[in-house]
Amino acid sequence: MVKKPVREHADANMTTRVVVRDIMNSPVISAAPGDSVSGVAKKMKSEKIGSIVIMDKDKPVGLVTDFDIVVNGVARGDVSKFKAKDVMQDLHTIESEESITEAARLLRKHNIKRLGVVYKGRLVGIISASDVIAVTPDLVDVVSEKAAIIRGELGITRPARMVSGYCDECGEWSDSLQYEEEQFICEVCRGEAS
Repeated sequence: MVKKPVREHADANMTTRVVVRDIMNSPVISAAPGDSVSGVAKKMKSEKIGSIVIMDKDKPVGLVTDFDIVVNGVARGDVSKFKAKDVMQDLHTIESEESITEAARLLRKHNIKRLGVVYKGRLVGIISASDVIAVTPDLVDVVSEKAAIIRGELGITRPARMVSGYCDECGEWSDSLQYEEEQFICEVCRGEAS
């Protein structure tokens, strides 16, 4: 099947998709692998952050969190003997245009609390589990309101045979898909848009 070019719908700019770049923290605060753990901790305190990216010649090589300092530094002995490279963890990354849903999946998969955000091969920010959680209630509200509209609870109704989803013809989202000739077709592709 040849895919037709996507047409602009009247509500094409209205979306509930939140991408990583929308909620990431930037700029990236960094330290060098040879920096002392106490120096990294002081930098974290002055910047009021819970992690620092470890950079080696402008390349991210790891991440040091407040937890890493306690568990991999203080709990192991004299913290003055340790460098950032001794306590750092791997830095997992995500592309800036990925959804926060994908960020949540990666955080859970790797059992971590922070991801580096990459744009065009460059580290441009950090997204944390707290950042994802902070926007979740607003997204739930949007989805709940949309569901109430679809059910007719907010005064806007649609015929029962209509469904929501992506149109098989143009690929755009619609709340008014009809099943015709083994495809779900939106109102625009059916020629019913006003």
